[in-house]
Amino acid sequence: MFLSVFEMFKVGIGPSSSHTMGPMVAAARFLDRMRASPFDFAGLRGSLHGSLAFTGVGHATDRATILGLAGFVPETYDNDAAEAALSDIRATKTVRPDGLGALQFDPAHDLTFDYGPPLPGHANGMILMATDAQGDVILQETYYSIGGGFVMTEDELAAGKDTDDGPPVPYPFKSAAEMLEMAHSSGKTIAQMKTANEISRGGDQSLKSGLTRIWQVMDDCIERGLSTDGILPGGLKVKRRAKGIHDALLAERGMNLNAPHTINDWMSTYAMAVNEENAAGGQVVTAPTNGAAGVVPAVIRYWLDHVPGATPARVDEFLLTAAAIGGLVKYNASISGAEAGCQAEVGSASAMAAAGLAAVMGGTPEQVENAAEIALEHHLGMSCDPVKGLVQVPCIERNGLGAIKAVSAASLSLRGDGTHLVPLDACIETMRQTGADMSEKYKETSLGGLATNVPNC
Repeated sequence: MFLSVFEMFKVGIGPSSSHTMGPMVAAARFLDRMRASPFDFAGLRGSLHGSLAFTGVGHATDRATILGLAGFVPETYDNDAAEAALSDIRATKTVRPDGLGALQFDPAHDLTFDYGPPLPGHANGMILMATDAQGDVILQETYYSIGGGFVMTEDELAAGKDTDDGPPVPYPFKSAAEMLEMAHSSGKTIAQMKTANEISRGGDQSLKSGLTRIWQVMDDCIERGLSTDGILPGGLKVKRRAKGIHDALLAERGMNLNAPHTINDWMSTYAMAVNEENAAGGQVVTAPTNGAAGVVPAVIRYWLDHVPGATPARVDEFLLTAAAIGGLVKYNASISGAEAGCQAEVGSASAMAAAGLAAVMGGTPEQVENAAEIALEHHLGMSCDPVKGLVQVPCIERNGLGAIKAVSAASLSLRGDGTHLVPLDACIETMRQTGADMSEKYKETSLGGLATNVPNC
């Protein structure tokens, strides 16, 4: 099993990796299939199902799908160009993706929300269709956005998860138990094994430059969030808070006003800065999802700014360790809120961040695995119930608490020798089972929980 660090950490746009980035990626894949087809196409249609329908407007799923069919992709997304394109599409009822010419597409009629039962493969399903001049469908594909910006066709999903057909990697661990055994036998850290796997596929320079960019985008996102105030879009009138909290924390420095627990406010404001940017549709890094994008960068920033001895030279080690843990969660359970609730998003992110922090603070592989298990264990059962379908309440604050739990988990693990009762593998399997048993109304449909109990929403 091999999931690249650049699959776990992808540069994209808010507010959701599964509901915004995924549909845009799916649309891009469909355009590629059309370009490879011998047919002459005249129009496009699409339908959104399951969670993509129920919370699609709040997550900008319709907007992302329209832009994806017009040729936009998350990696090179430009908001000004996107707004201009949307205005043109609505006026002309036409999209013009490169290599396919003008295609009839009226978003008001050709993109539908199906509020019936979800498609059989996953809670986040969508069907894209291309038509001929008579309006008959001549090409169709079903896509599933399975979390974190990952997209699979119906056939790919049916084929199962062992679909990696690349060359073998040196350390192909599929479980935490295998990871620890390989670390023990090789004498390498988790990050060193992950590095060897990455280099075997993409080369050393690509890995270094890619990781540098990932952290730069994360840190830039924090800085934008810490310097921007105002009201978030969507109708809830949620006020940005990260800047105000950060300004107050800076003003209190040196005034002997800070209680020890104030460090939690620093962690929270770093995480909230990212998720306020995400809620505003800004550029973020999936970590492993957009809804949980604040946890990992917040813990890295906490470590760099507040922990003696921290150095930017070891951020790569943090990210690689975190990605290894995230890969195990994704492979053996889920990182999708629509599939397993927020335990799969913020819970996974907290486990990743705890593992990364334990690693850069000198933890053994056993202590790193313990840190991840502690963090995930104490997110088990967490529902995904975004108010009004927006990635704002409770999502923004939840990232702050996820960061705090990650730091606590890493600290606890480093106080021990790595031995513990509940293995990470058992915790991941418990999360998978809990998600399967969880009512659909608590899995990113906004049909239960806070989404139905907050007034005027």
